[in-house]
Amino acid sequence: MRMEAPKDEGPRINGQIDVDEVLLIGADGEKMGVVPIKEALAAALAADLDLVEVSPDAKPPVTKILDYGKYKYQEQKKKAEAKKKQKTVEVKEIKMRPMIDTHDYQTKLRAMHRFFEAGDKVKVTLRFRGREMAHQELGMDLMQRVQDEVEEIAKVELPPKVEGRQMVMVMAPR
Repeated sequence: MRMEAPKDEGPRINGQIDVDEVLLIGADGEKMGVVPIKEALAAALAADLDLVEVSPDAKPPVTKILDYGKYKYQEQKKKAEAKKKQKTVEVKEIKMRPMIDTHDYQTKLRAMHRFFEAGDKVKVTLRFRGREMAHQELGMDLMQRVQDEVEEIAKVELPPKVEGRQMVMVMAPR
């Protein structure tokens, strides 16, 4: 039986619980009712286990008699399992030019479809070089064409905007 748990890490145990009465749950999961803290600590000591505060905000606080080391291990496993099930959304970037050829455009579009099916966001970057800056309407037309072709599977999260010599648009899967 451990007497102290690290401060600010997890629930309070044994001597750290500083209230007069607690709602006690036994080692077998049976509710033992509201008892004085000394009686709860004695019950935990008799079972050779720890008294762990599982719900500190309740009135009176709920405590349970259990093996604290095993409890911490199970909590750690639950967190790891939850983290494993999470899907991180990545932002993939597709770079184009205003005068892109048809085949190159189709290849980039297929890549975008793949990214959306994988659940990733796509940042479409259109780079202007030299005198192309004078014809930004060509870039806007291309961005609109991209929007129209993927509107069934993706929505625009950030509409096309000019940043220096680039035009940027962010799209997310539907």
